[in-house]
Parts: sequence; structure tokens; C-alpha cells
Amino acid sequence: MNQRGKLIKVSIESFDNEDFSKRSNIKPNPISLPVNPESFTQNYKVKLNTQQGQGNQGTNASYEGTAPEELKLDFILDGTNSIQGYNSRLKFKPDVTTLTSETPLPVKEQLEIFKNTVYNMNGEIHRPHFLKVHWGDGFKFPCILSNLDLNYTLFKPDGDPLRIKVSATFLNYVAQKERVARERKRSPDLTHVRLVKAGDRLDWMTDQIYNDPKYVMQIAKANGLTSFRKIKPGVEMVFPPIEKTVE
Repeated sequence: MNQRGKLIKVSIESFDNEDFSKRSNIKPNPISLPVNPESFTQNYKVKLNTQQGQGNQGTNASYEGTAPEELKLDFILDGTNSIQGYNSRLKFKPDVTTLTSETPLPVKEQLEIFKNTVYNMNGEIHRPHFLKVHWGDGFKFPCILSNLDLNYTLFKPDGDPLRIKVSATFLNYVAQKERVARERKRSPDLTHVRLVKAGDRLDWMTDQIYNDPKYVMQIAKANGLTSFRKIKPGVEMVFPPIEKTVE
């Protein structure tokens, strides 16, 4: 709930492009889950190389990369009209006015709407949609679906499902252009400009850019300083690529 006590449900917005600037034309968009998740799991993973040499008892695990963050939502699709606060028709089909919200949309139709948003391939982009998962004002997760598990638990006498436990895993998605920019913004192969703040030291700033303070004298020389120990707040310092600072 938000600060005013209003119930806010998880919504999922679909897009046709990876920079999330073009909403898909499926309807409704976004969808809101009929009931909030039973559980909400975030997973962070660092990829390490732990391969051992022959005859070694241990190894120094080396860093290979950071895997994209995962978000897992577990929730229920229900057609029994027995869950408090559950409103399948209002939340999945807000354009329908001929039937009341007390008449639950069949579970199979709820599932189809959900799958059409997160799972089914969009013929125009030849892949499933890019997604943003929202919950309230503070959580926004750009992603793509990576896994969808469906557990059918209740049935009508004719075999039609009445309740499905859904476990959906979403993988954080960052467009290639943005990802490259993020990864290179501190690269020592680029020129950086930093504004000196009170308390800054040139050796610390050098270490932040190059992951090694040993280039501090070259940086001082590149900025026309006679000493690296005294730098004035408010001055812009230039940190050129490493190969240009080697004497």
C-alpha cells in the first residue's frame, strides 16, 4: 500500500523496442496482476571461474562477469471468486463494462492475457515484448521474461482449470548502447573530466579512474600541476587515456 493506504498492485508494461520508448499496441497495456505476489525474489549473481589445475587442491576464483539481476514473482490466477481483493475482469480487461467485476474472467483467459503480454512472440519484432514491472512509486524493473512455470491446482468437473499458481522469472534488460556506456564510463581508455570537491586528493581520483594511483604524477603533469598534493576545489581535472600519459 502507498502512504495513503491505497492498495497498489503490480503492473507489467510491454514495449516493442529495447530502449522502452515505444509501447506495444496490445490491449490492455499495462496489465495489473489480479492479486499481488505471494513472494517477491531478487537474485544477484557474480560469475567466477573456479577451474582448477590438475593436482591442485584449491584455486583462486577469477571474475568473469556479473550476471543480469533476476526478479521472480509468485502469484495466483483464480477463477473461484473466493480470494479477497481479487478482481480479474477489472484488472485484466478494464474496457469490459457489460459484466460486473463479481463475475470472474475464466482462468484460461486470464492466463492468455498474461502470456500475450510477457511470453508470446510479437510478430512485428520477432520476439516477446520488452517489459517493465512496476510496483508502487519506488520499484521499476526493465526486463524480459526468462522463465514461466504454471502449476494447475483446482479444476471444474469438466477439467477446466479454476486456479493456477504462476511463477514468473524476469531478467533485467539494458539496451546494448546504454550497457556499453555504463561499462565504459570509468574506462581508463577514455578521457575523463572531474570537478574537484573539498577533501579530494589527486591520488584518490587517479585510483578511481585507473584502478591504480601510480599514474598520479602523469596526471599532475597533464594538468600543469607542479605538485599532486595540493589541488583546489572547483577546478576541473582532466584524466586522459593511460597510453597518452606514459612518459
